[in-house]
Amino acid sequence: MILSTTPQIEGHPIREYKGVVTGEVIIGANVLKDFMAGLTDFFGGRSGSYEKVLIEAKDSSMREMMQRAQAIGANAIVGIDIDYETIGANGSMLMVATSGTAVVI
Repeated sequence: MILSTTPQIEGHPIREYKGVVTGEVIIGANVLKDFMAGLTDFFGGRSGSYEKVLIEAKDSSMREMMQRAQAIGANAIVGIDIDYETIGANGSMLMVATSGTAVVI
């Protein structure tokens, strides 16, 4: 499956538009990650534990979107958008939503 944030894929004309596909993931960060991130915030630097959670959530959301595209006969997704949002009490949950247009090239 070819994935692109652009509306077209160079050298591959779109033969059929299948429709909009999405993937959604809501993932929680545990207390230990919150504690470690607090230390990173205090002392400076990057939070590897939160970055790992972000990557995991994004990958899962993309995988879900690809599965939905394949289920309707697409072999590519164009115009992909990835949105990140904190939700829940005190922003304790991370939501990653991906969307794009499933196409046949």
